[in-house]
Amino acid sequence: MNEFQKRIFVAGHRGMVGSAIVRCLSEKGYTHILTRSRSELDLTDQAKVRAFFAEERPQEVYVAAAKVGGIHANNSYPAEFIYSNLMVEANLIHESWRTGVNKLLFLGSSCIYPRLAAQPMTEDALLTGKLEPTNEPYAVAKIAGIKLCESYNRQYGCDFRSVMPTNLYGPGDNYHPENSHVLPAMIRRFHEAKSNDAPSVLIWGTGSPKREFLYVDDMASACVHVMDLPRETYAAHTDVMASHINVGSGEDLSIAELARMVSDVVGYRGAIHFDTSKPDGAPRKLLDISRIRELGWKPGVSLRAGIALAYADFCSEELVA
Repeated sequence: MNEFQKRIFVAGHRGMVGSAIVRCLSEKGYTHILTRSRSELDLTDQAKVRAFFAEERPQEVYVAAAKVGGIHANNSYPAEFIYSNLMVEANLIHESWRTGVNKLLFLGSSCIYPRLAAQPMTEDALLTGKLEPTNEPYAVAKIAGIKLCESYNRQYGCDFRSVMPTNLYGPGDNYHPENSHVLPAMIRRFHEAKSNDAPSVLIWGTGSPKREFLYVDDMASACVHVMDLPRETYAAHTDVMASHINVGSGEDLSIAELARMVSDVVGYRGAIHFDTSKPDGAPRKLLDISRIRELGWKPGVSLRAGIALAYADFCSEELVA
């Protein structure tokens, strides 16, 4: 069989990351990309996931399906975040083993690392300290996903891999005014302020925490790059009990600096204020990306250029709405 005809299941293909992975695979020439919407396949239902794998027999699986959100969403729905993510990853990883999937890639999150981890955060910082309280349930679920992959590799000889992305943004992002992440939330807030001639925009927190961002199509290219690595190459750069790989831009900036950049890209000229009564979250979250650079990948889209692309996507969605 031709390499580009292998059956690849992208779980979560309608999400920002999943849709970018589908774009990347399609551009590379893969022709048998399997997808299912939430209404077609409930990934938290073990019986339905089992039936899907038994029927479709995917050869590779990307676990890009997840319940995600910002500080407000994580604080408001902690039970939903831990339950949904645990069930989805457990079902997908277990059925991948049962049906003999050749390779699986699990997508985690940089929030798996301790709140006060040394910066930039290396892969071996995992489980060395307390997590950020505002998203601990989500982080615990993502850590469980890594350990699921490692456990199936150790016990059954599977080839299940994990990548830990930094904060992602881009086409298909969630721009909900309360449940979105910081960058898309800013895009919406500054756009609305510009449209309404608002004199100022209020940003949660002090503006001092530093964050790293990666354009989602760069993340997709990293996912496919890691999935396509020979097994021996992946194994040589990881450890059986610490097999995840960080994926980021390698650069960060303060929330205040980010706000000024988004404001400039959007074209908003009013004042920016900070609501210091709101939580900041972790003081800094920068990933050490030495490992994936050694494996031959690096990002291609600068933050400012990426924000401009994301804003154009937001505006196109607004026009459609």
